[in-house]
Amino acid sequence: MLLTKTQRQILFALGEFYAQLNQPLEEKPLQLRTSKVVFITFLLHSRIVTKRERALYKNLEMLEKKGLIKYENRMIRFTEDGLLILKKINKEFEEILRIKHFFSEKKLLKKEFQTVIR
Repeated sequence: MLLTKTQRQILFALGEFYAQLNQPLEEKPLQLRTSKVVFITFLLHSRIVTKRERALYKNLEMLEKKGLIKYENRMIRFTEDGLLILKKINKEFEEILRIKHFFSEKKLLKKEFQTVIR
């Protein structure tokens, strides 16, 4: 399923939002949910997502039409497909972070590599 960059960002942000929101409740059979209005307000105040409020609403609508999220009593909930896509996004993100971490460690390599300055 093809998703735009913004839709992927919104799915990832929603997943992280729920992970942080529910972290203190991991040992309990409770899960907190949020409404569309609260989540969009949170995204706008974070200033990470550069889209405007109306565009965020439209992207959430598209995610709902694609069957990745649904609403129960005005609360956003991931569908099974949405959770699968979120896992793929998280896996990609972790791989990118591992690459960045590898190059930032500056481990000595057994073999010297030639570089050229231009």
